[in-house]
Amino acid sequence: MITILTILIAMVCILLMAAVLIQNPKGGGVDSTFGGTATNQMLGAARSTDFIEKATWYLAAALLVLCIITSLMVGGAGAEAPLISQ
Repeated sequence: MITILTILIAMVCILLMAAVLIQNPKGGGVDSTFGGTATNQMLGAARSTDFIEKATWYLAAALLVLCIITSLMVGGAGAEAPLISQ
């Protein structure tokens, strides 16, 4: 189960990086490097900005939830280590 969660975390990280890199740093929608003019003509600048921004927030929330679930499943492996008596 941990392996599946780790793979999901890696996939979400890659998608989140792509969503952040696609965004225009000035907040103008999809960057022209990724076909911004064609995308803006088809979808409109406001709709593409909204979609990319929402995707970024949903991916960030998914990453947070997956990391918390993985942390809870791995749990207290370090807490069960015996104390060294002197």
